[in-house]
Amino acid sequence: MTNNDILRRLRYTFNLRDSTVVEAFALADVTVTEEQVIAWMKKEEDDIFVKLNNLTFAQFLNGFINLKRGKREGEQPKPEKKLSNNMVLQKLRIALNLKAEDIIDILQLADFPLSKHELSSFFRKPKNKHYRECKDQILRNFLQGLQIKFHPSVSGSEASQ
Repeated sequence: MTNNDILRRLRYTFNLRDSTVVEAFALADVTVTEEQVIAWMKKEEDDIFVKLNNLTFAQFLNGFINLKRGKREGEQPKPEKKLSNNMVLQKLRIALNLKAEDIIDILQLADFPLSKHELSSFFRKPKNKHYRECKDQILRNFLQGLQIKFHPSVSGSEASQ
């Protein structure tokens, strides 16, 4: 999945207006314009489409955490220059204050069963022998489950589009 795809899905799931996305960036001490947000939301075939790089998307996710949970005191976390699906899942877990059971339930909404043991492997350090890479399929199903949970007007078949 591309960063643009994930941002589009989050924007839809949580009914985020362009101005709210700009606000999330501001909460991460980054200035972006609504025009930039619009360009990130376009499809790749569109002339004004702009690819969202990892650093910028990590800044958005840090701002999304601040938007959902409140800005923490002191120095803000530094955005990652390299972003994996594991990191995206972890940041969404933090932003939405989800426990392992919550994530498992959300994946179940998308008809994607996952054990607590399998889930915990995604949140380990990459050098840990039990670490597993979070594949696109898992992240896609998690985002689909979020849509079903937080945007209830979406049925399972519509969410996969």
